[in-house]
Amino acid sequence: MKVGVAGIGRMGAAIAERLLKHGHQVTVWNRTPAKAQALTQHGATVAASPAQLTASADIILSILTDANAIAAAYEGPEGLLSGAIAGKLFVEMSTVRPDTQRALAARIKAKGAAMIDCPVGGTTGPARDGKLLAFVGGDTADLARVRPVLEQLCRRIEHVGGIGAGASLKLAINLPLLVYWQAVGEALALCQPLGLDPARLVSIFADTSGGPNVLKTRGGMLADAMQGKALASTTFNIDSIRKDMATMIEEARALGYDELPVTARALECFDEVSRAGLGDGDAVMLPMTWLQHKK
Repeated sequence: MKVGVAGIGRMGAAIAERLLKHGHQVTVWNRTPAKAQALTQHGATVAASPAQLTASADIILSILTDANAIAAAYEGPEGLLSGAIAGKLFVEMSTVRPDTQRALAARIKAKGAAMIDCPVGGTTGPARDGKLLAFVGGDTADLARVRPVLEQLCRRIEHVGGIGAGASLKLAINLPLLVYWQAVGEALALCQPLGLDPARLVSIFADTSGGPNVLKTRGGMLADAMQGKALASTTFNIDSIRKDMATMIEEARALGYDELPVTARALECFDEVSRAGLGDGDAVMLPMTWLQHKK
């Protein structure tokens, strides 16, 4: 199948690698060409523009930073929507507000093409292993058309409503996870006087009600960070977390809630970490910075 991937960040690159592994004809585009160029060693073709990407593919996946990045990629004289797109299917996988997805879908439909919103749960490892979670909003027929591709990327596909429903569920699911990184930092602060081995301490947390699934998959990274070891890679950085949390707060206000007090306070803590120059660091560094807050 001819598939285009717009947005070759960590997740976009991992998704493109997975599709190439399954024999798809994959074309990629990224605002920073060097990131896309790295995928040529896996067999990808690099498009010179978003318009060229659309022309080369029947199904176009986009996974971009935020609403501004979506607008920049889709609109304009060389944007994804600039050419003849009738009959094509767009799968928008970014973590943004549902209104952003609905507005984009309307523009795509007006040009004779179709779109589903399909943000995914998981990081680069699950993306390369085909173990993401897909939260889909859109028409059943459009999902059926792309399902064979999504089944190669995801261990579970949930169709949860019309356009924008996937975005709503993704924000809701990510919220407790992101707040947890602040909560676990505060919890670890209470354990510091015990002097326990970090790997043992994380194992204890992971085996109790104080440990969500993320500790089972990333507890080793947290233990390494607690021992001062350099992390081998970054899978979900702090600035991306801050963007998602700000989007959650904005969406809650649009739904009529005055605030999300726990999320808002956690975001303030993460903003402080970013101002200290750690915005590109992995999420596991969030609890580590809290441990350094002693007076």
